[in-house]
Amino acid sequence: MKLALLGGGGFRTPAIYRALAEGSTRTTYDGLVLYDVDQARLDRIAAVLSGIDERLGRSVPIATTTDLDEAVDGADVVYCAVRVGGLAGRLLDETAALAEGVIGQETTGAGGITFALRTVPVVTEIAEVVARRAPRAMFINFTNPVGLVTEAIRRVLGDRVIGICDAPLALCRRVAAALDRDPDDLWFDYFGINHLGWLRAVLDHGEDLLPGLLADERRLLAFEEGRLFGADWLRSVGMIPNEYLYYYDFANEALTGMQAGRVRAEFLSRQQDAFYRSSGSPAETLHQWEESLAEREGSYMEGAWTGRDD
Repeated sequence: MKLALLGGGGFRTPAIYRALAEGSTRTTYDGLVLYDVDQARLDRIAAVLSGIDERLGRSVPIATTTDLDEAVDGADVVYCAVRVGGLAGRLLDETAALAEGVIGQETTGAGGITFALRTVPVVTEIAEVVARRAPRAMFINFTNPVGLVTEAIRRVLGDRVIGICDAPLALCRRVAAALDRDPDDLWFDYFGINHLGWLRAVLDHGEDLLPGLLADERRLLAFEEGRLFGADWLRSVGMIPNEYLYYYDFANEALTGMQAGRVRAEFLSRQQDAFYRSSGSPAETLHQWEESLAEREGSYMEGAWTGRDD
């Protein structure tokens, strides 16, 4: 099985590779090709993957390339996680929207629209290459705005395209942690897609644990969505929304936070520039990546939180 990872020089690639190397996916791949338009970024990420190999004592054979045709040729699965225009493009999307007094964010509002306008033509061309070079491949789209981009790709590849997002799963895991439960022991009634969804029940053998969680302010404030939306508001809707709903339900607060200078793309640009410019052994590079990842995840939605706190 050959997996082609498009956007392979991206910061999140090691998380995907680690799952493959650990054997925590249901499919075993005997070949992984990382494609990116920037060879230097590919080299830096390849060093992180070498660090993972050293730590685990196992590996998945990988190759890197800046040639799209070579990357997808004969692939069984194509995983697309590209960022057209890079973080510089995202920064423009966010700040231009904010300058006009509207939300600038990579998947929501005016910023999401401009990101989509820049991205759809490129991923459509990618899909056309896949149609020629890997006609039987399953295409997994993780490129934002994921719903709109997936719809565009399906016009070329049809039902072989699956759009995915880790936000719903992350929400369910945080709720399980607040309940002191293993998420694998619970059934989550989540409806909606990607960044537009709500958790309306958490079932344990038919018993819904969500009402009890909503009534327990201490537990609610133990996870991101509880602090972001506030206990009273969550009780009023009787559900826990995906965090991106904050940009709709608390648009003024989110905009205030962003206009105060908490622009996500600025933080990511500074952080990733430092990471990609540094060097070291595979073990040192893996450590640098893990530190950067922890800082990245710990600051998620920080701009919106600033507005909420005010």
